[in-house]
Amino acid sequence: MWFKNLQTFLLKEPFEWTPEALGERLEAHRFHPCAAQEPVSQGWTAPARTEGAPLVASAHGFHLICLRREEKLLPASVVNDVLAERVEAIEAAEGRPPRRKERIRLKEDIFQELLPRAFSRNTRLYACIDPQARRLLVDTPSATKAEDLVSLLRKGLGSLPARPLAVNRPPVDLMTRWLQGEELPRDLEILDQCELREPGEEGGIVRCRRQDLFSDEVRAHLDAGKQVVQLALEWEERLGFVLTDPPAFKRLRFDDLVLEEAAEAGGDDEAARLDADLALMGLELQRFLDRMLELMGGPVEG
Repeated sequence: MWFKNLQTFLLKEPFEWTPEALGERLEAHRFHPCAAQEPVSQGWTAPARTEGAPLVASAHGFHLICLRREEKLLPASVVNDVLAERVEAIEAAEGRPPRRKERIRLKEDIFQELLPRAFSRNTRLYACIDPQARRLLVDTPSATKAEDLVSLLRKGLGSLPARPLAVNRPPVDLMTRWLQGEELPRDLEILDQCELREPGEEGGIVRCRRQDLFSDEVRAHLDAGKQVVQLALEWEERLGFVLTDPPAFKRLRFDDLVLEEAAEAGGDDEAARLDADLALMGLELQRFLDRMLELMGGPVEG
């Protein structure tokens, strides 16, 4: 359950929903598997994978929710192969190729015919609500998927004034200055990975992995005008991450000591382990984000 990515949303108003009231609202959009002719289905499911678990897990003031999505996998190549056979049969029987509208209708019919037999892919997307800090955190590297989750949550609650994180000092400015030699905050350490990009849509891109980022080679790219748009960092020797611009936090890696602390607190019971993980992760991320927002000049008001 430990988050591996953070897309951060700021809540403009106090979040005063209790876990029970929030769960009741999510119930109206609970997940149901795809029907035979349904290509996609999504809805809320319990974060804990135990029978009878609530739709909202709550610990130490943090609320954890989970959006489940099922998608039928029907490759276009399979549909096209069947379509080619049907077209061939029509040409043999009627001595003419099907017209364009006939081919479109045939393809739609084939899709509906094959859909019930298609394989399914299930994914789960977790989000943590931090009422104290007025933040909603979504565990995905995709801003689009995070927005989809927030939209469905807003639909269930009727209203949710939330906006994606925007900061007064863009990360690209901070990261570029750090690699150019500006003093790094003592609680941060630069690791061995970054992405450099030349300004402009057609600008060149350089990706560095397992490399000394203060080498002459990297310095040459910076001197040529490239900017740092992704940078691997470690905070307080407790959390490794990749900072990106626009501001997001990817590839989170919690230190083993943090994970062991949660394991000791949770014991052998699955529900207790989830509560311990949520409480400790929520507190770690709360402190981490407070610090990162401080370095980035605070959130843009509005």
